[in-house]
Amino acid sequence: MVFVEARNLPSHVGIIMDGNGRWAQLRGQERVEGHREGSKAVRRIVRAARRLGLRALTLYAFSEQNWARPEDEVDTLMVLLRDFLLSERDEILDHGIRLNAVGNLGRLPGLVRGVLDPLRNDSASHHEMTLTLALSYGGREEIAAVARELATECANGRMRPEDVTAESLRGRMPSLAVGDPDLVIRTGGERRISNFLLYGLAYAELHFTDALWPDFAEADLYEAIESYQRRERRFGLVGKGAVPVSPEAPTPPAPPSEATRLRLVG
Repeated sequence: MVFVEARNLPSHVGIIMDGNGRWAQLRGQERVEGHREGSKAVRRIVRAARRLGLRALTLYAFSEQNWARPEDEVDTLMVLLRDFLLSERDEILDHGIRLNAVGNLGRLPGLVRGVLDPLRNDSASHHEMTLTLALSYGGREEIAAVARELATECANGRMRPEDVTAESLRGRMPSLAVGDPDLVIRTGGERRISNFLLYGLAYAELHFTDALWPDFAEADLYEAIESYQRRERRFGLVGKGAVPVSPEAPTPPAPPSEATRLRLVG
């Protein structure tokens, strides 16, 4: 049984949606079928996030590096993205969801921009939840773009070099307009970040699951959030449970052995 506290929800959740291709290959199907099932998982998780009351959800839908995939696979992904935006338009508008997109959007084909841009505009005033799609996105590329912007302002005399701070850099990051991510989930069994929200990840909690993205269900989202709620976020400070030890204090006892911990848990 998974219990999620309504009072301690992460404000901004990011998800690296991994495993579509492997899901299809395990079933002897073409990779495109995995992407189709992955679209259904997106719909499922967006609805679950909205019902939970999450303020912001960012989905890593297509990276800058994904353009190097086979052309037919990229074309299929673009068609699926367009179809998703068309099919979810009414639900996004009817439930007060604000749709946003970050990344090198200029690389997206017209068939995507033709439905993405109007939906972004039409939902711009909504505030129930912000759904951000990271499209043609890369964390390093985002940092470099903001650095170029600040360097240009300094060169033109509109900004002093000493005003270039960690906070001024962060404030220009499109992906962090909804705040730093509190929790980042990666599906598919891999344990890496893959160039996602790099600047905002400094103090994010990470949750990795072996579930392939098409199989990722509401219960998996709840489990990730429950894991987040059990953690103590210290942001580089001393945790609440830490007690200073004086030089005269006795040496604390050694932690229990693995066998003892298992008995305590069991």
